[in-house]
Amino acid sequence: MPHRDSPRRQGRRLLLRSLLRSTLIVVLLVVIYYVAPLDRELDALTAVILVVGLLLFTLLVARQVRAITRAEHPRLRAVEALATSVPLLLILFAGAYFIIERNRPGAFSQRLDRTDSLYFTVTVFATVGFGDIVPVTSGARIVTMLQMLFDLVAVGLTARVILSAVQVGLQRRPGGSGPKDPAPPGGDGGPP
Repeated sequence: MPHRDSPRRQGRRLLLRSLLRSTLIVVLLVVIYYVAPLDRELDALTAVILVVGLLLFTLLVARQVRAITRAEHPRLRAVEALATSVPLLLILFAGAYFIIERNRPGAFSQRLDRTDSLYFTVTVFATVGFGDIVPVTSGARIVTMLQMLFDLVAVGLTARVILSAVQVGLQRRPGGSGPKDPAPPGGDGGPP
């Protein structure tokens, strides 16, 4: 008689695979950020690149929402979507801040290297704003305001859309809900 994994073990394996895939994507995004040639001029093309990056982010989220609604395990797919799209948004703005500071020294209250730019981006995203780094010029303030607005959309609207996609994905299963997604150990996945 062949050995079959229990549903709980299969769920843990799926969860582990999902977490590993998300972690690898985030690590790849951070590596790309640190090795990308961000020594370009601050001009209209730079603004276009940021806008295109934000449009690509929006398209990525839309694609992920569609994938969630069709996924066998929509909850896991939603976690992956959030775990990869939010870091992408942060990396886009960190790159913008780095390019701004490189081209307009004094655009922020202190010089920013790549790590400082990423740190500033995360503090804006988290709405912590320690005050140790602040935008000083109008251009830097405009990009920071743009990030704040996109962050609100990313946290509010994107999370809402992704959660709705999970519900649609669960309802598409035979019988209206189908088998439960694997839950983390000790989670609310119910009995195996």
